[in-house]
Amino acid sequence: MRCKENRARPLAKALRGRMPKAEVILWSRLRRNGHGFRIRRQHPVGPYIADFACVPGRLVIEVDGATHASDKEVAYDNGRDAYLYRLGWRVMRIRNEDIYRNLDTVLDAVWAALHAPSAHLQPAASMGTSPARGGGEGKVW
Repeated sequence: MRCKENRARPLAKALRGRMPKAEVILWSRLRRNGHGFRIRRQHPVGPYIADFACVPGRLVIEVDGATHASDKEVAYDNGRDAYLYRLGWRVMRIRNEDIYRNLDTVLDAVWAALHAPSAHLQPAASMGTSPARGGGEGKVW
């Protein structure tokens, strides 16, 4: 697995320079957190690059925009999440829209997940009510 991560590192570095607006907004708050957690952006995990990751908390935070709504992308995300779960990571998916409209609520959910590392986040496919996940309005975490 380390070999796959080493191959992903140059891409991860490049992605840090072109983060989408929602990720930039979230990162501006995650990087200056007062909760004692070090969160990395564009962090390689195996062959994948997580939008954000807290290594000690084993939490991956994925920011989902409109491109994550197609059936093909949902299937890809579900496979990726399953891979991460097998490695012992928890995955939190957050919609761009929630970052723009409910940033404080999003941050509260991130801190709560990190403060309760034994809590299990459900796989994204059954996690919430995101339209991309087959539900109505709501949060994906």
